[in-house]
This record gives sequence, structure tokens and C-alpha cells, in this order.
Amino acid sequence: MGTTAEWSRLPVGRQEYRQDTVLAVVLAGGLAVTTFLYGSAGTYGDDQAAWWVSALMIVANAAPIAFRRRFPMSVALVSAVAFAATQLLQVPEVFLVNFTLFIALYTVGAWCSDRVRSEAVRWVVIGGMFAWLFVAISFGWASPNALPNDTDSPVAPYVAISLLNILINVIYFGAAWYAGNRAWASAVARHQLDERTGELAAERERSAAQAVTIERVRIARELHDVVAHHVSLMGVQAGAARRVIDRDPAQATASLGVVEESARTAVEELRRMLGTLRSVDEPRAGDPGVGDGPSTEGIARIGELAESARIAGHPTEYVVVGDERPVPPTVAAVAYRIVQEAVTNVLKHAGPTARADVRLRYLDDGVEVEVTDDGHGERAARNPSGSGLGHVGMRERVAAVDGRIEIGPRARGGYLVRAWLPTT
Repeated sequence: MGTTAEWSRLPVGRQEYRQDTVLAVVLAGGLAVTTFLYGSAGTYGDDQAAWWVSALMIVANAAPIAFRRRFPMSVALVSAVAFAATQLLQVPEVFLVNFTLFIALYTVGAWCSDRVRSEAVRWVVIGGMFAWLFVAISFGWASPNALPNDTDSPVAPYVAISLLNILINVIYFGAAWYAGNRAWASAVARHQLDERTGELAAERERSAAQAVTIERVRIARELHDVVAHHVSLMGVQAGAARRVIDRDPAQATASLGVVEESARTAVEELRRMLGTLRSVDEPRAGDPGVGDGPSTEGIARIGELAESARIAGHPTEYVVVGDERPVPPTVAAVAYRIVQEAVTNVLKHAGPTARADVRLRYLDDGVEVEVTDDGHGERAARNPSGSGLGHVGMRERVAAVDGRIEIGPRARGGYLVRAWLPTT
């Protein structure tokens, strides 16, 4: 009836042991009362057992019940022997003694984890009881007055009584067997339900922790994208303004204008991001930042990134290949962030004279963004392993939409970032 080697209903606690002891005492009291009443009614006549034999059988039948959940199989065997001895010794009790044997057999089925041994013990007890019953019936049939039928009944009285006794015993032992097995099956089901409930609770905790980690990574990625690009651009333009402020005030003014615009844009994106993070309720229409968070940048703004590289002093070409068409917002945001990070790397690492090339290709099954540079200048050396936070962020974004990305130095010099993003 379904069990696991790792789980057992036994042993139980002190409360269950106290309950069994109370049950045994109650049964002993009931057996004493019914034995006295049956004896007074003359159940066995002059062949009735002596009072001390009846007292001994009362203890023999009731006492094992106090240990039924400690030693269920042993209690079943002892109860069966006590039940048979009560009948053989003609103790005047034929009612409650049936309950003690029923409880013992039920306990074996309901509490034993070793299902093979529990079934074997029950078969031994039931087989012995039916063997005793058939022997008693056979001896009764040997009586000359057993089989004659002096009535109008189609079945001889003794045959009817014999069949009735067999039917009663089948129902009695069948009920004990079924009730025990059902109790065991219910206990196993409760145990499995508790295990699944515990697993679900642990899974919810893991999912919550994972969600927090994913959100932290997302926030870190967004902050890196926002801050790194704009601050890098501001640094390059501020340095350019410092170098030419004496000989070319107009160029210095233009560079400082770019610094101002980059600072304003960075602050605005950070404001939208913080507004999103601080929101605890459902966003309301008209709230700052609703529908325009830091991850809603799209393909239409890639040209602005190329322009920012040109303003920073890097000759940059922006080319769109293929027929423009709408793409999913998530893909558009990823494409924008990939180009933003790549352009930022050009400003930071490619050198002051590096030339950049930004391309957007519309393919049949996706879009492809590519940013390359020729890597000239004393600061052109870079780490090609892709272990930086910017590279990690790009790979994570592309993986999130099931795309592909290629990052590394080019054979003819410079650096390449190329990402393919699916649109279907």
C-alpha cells in the first residue's frame, strides 16, 4: 500500500503511548463487566472457567493493547493466542474480546512500515483463526444431530449456523485488514503531501531569492549602461575642451555643451530608474517615468549614439541595411544597449584617433547590430576575454532574448561587437 524506505510511522511519541494505555485500561474494565454479566447469565453453564482464569484472560486480552504501537506485530500474535485461549478455556466473554483482536490486527496494517512482514503476520493470524473455525465446524458435523433437518428450511440448521459463522469471520477479518491498509495509505498520502508542501515552500524561497538576485543584476546592468556611456562621453568632451579652450574657444564651448547634454540625459535616466524602483503600488497614468523607464530605449536612437561618438572626436559612420520595420520592444531595447556599451568602449579604449563604424541590419528572422573600430592610438590595447562588467552585461542581455553575440579583436586591427537578435 505504498511506502518508502526512508519513512516510518513508528516510533510514536509519549502522547500516543498514553492513549494506548488508556485504551487498554478501558478495555480491561469493559471485559471485566461483560465477563461478569455473561457469567451471571450462565453462558457456559457448569463448564464455565474459574474466576481467576477469567481474570487472567481479561489481562491477557487487554494488556497487549497498551503496547500496540510499540510492537504491533508481536501484539497481534499475543492477542490472537489470548483470543483463542479465552474460547478454549470457556471464559464467559464473547463480545469485547472481538474488539481487542480487531484493534491488534488493524494496528499491524495501519502502523507497520515493513509491509511484507505486516501482511505475513496478518495472514498467519487470520489463517489460524479460520483453521480453528473449520476444525470446530468439522467436529460439530460429526455429531449425529448436526446435519438432520427437521424443519421446513431448505438448509439444515447446523449448516446455516456454520455458513453464518464463516461469513461473520470473513467480514470481521476483512474489515480489520481493509481499515488498517486504508489508515496506512492515508498516512503515506499525508506524509507525501507534507513533503511536497515543504518542497514548494523551499522552492518559493529559492524563487524569491533568485528573483531578488536577478533584479539586482538587472539594476546593476542598467546603472552600468546609463552611467558608463554618459560619464565616458562627458570625460572625453571635458578633456577635449580643456585642451583647446585657449586656442579654440568655439570648439571648447561645443564640447562643454556635449558634457552638459550628457549630464542632463544621465540624470534623467537615473531619475526614471529610481522612480521605477521606489514605486510600490501599481503605476498610475501620469506618474513620472511610467512607460519610459531606462530599459525602453529603442532602435530609433542608435543614430544618436553614433552622433555622440562623432561629437567626441571619433569619425563614426552609421549605416542601416535592409528595409526598416517594427521590432519587439525588448529586442529594440537590447539592440540599443548593445550599441551604447560598444560605443562607450570605443570612447574609453580605442584611442583618441580611432574610427568607428555602427551598422544596423534588418534580416529575415531578426536584426543585427555591429560596432567596429580600427583601434589606433596608444590606448588601443584592450582585454579581449570579455570578462568586464560591460561584456558580461551585453552577453546577459543577448542571452535573455535567445540571441547571439560576438565580441573580440579583429584580425586586421581594432575591435568588433556584433549581436544577432531574433524578431520572430
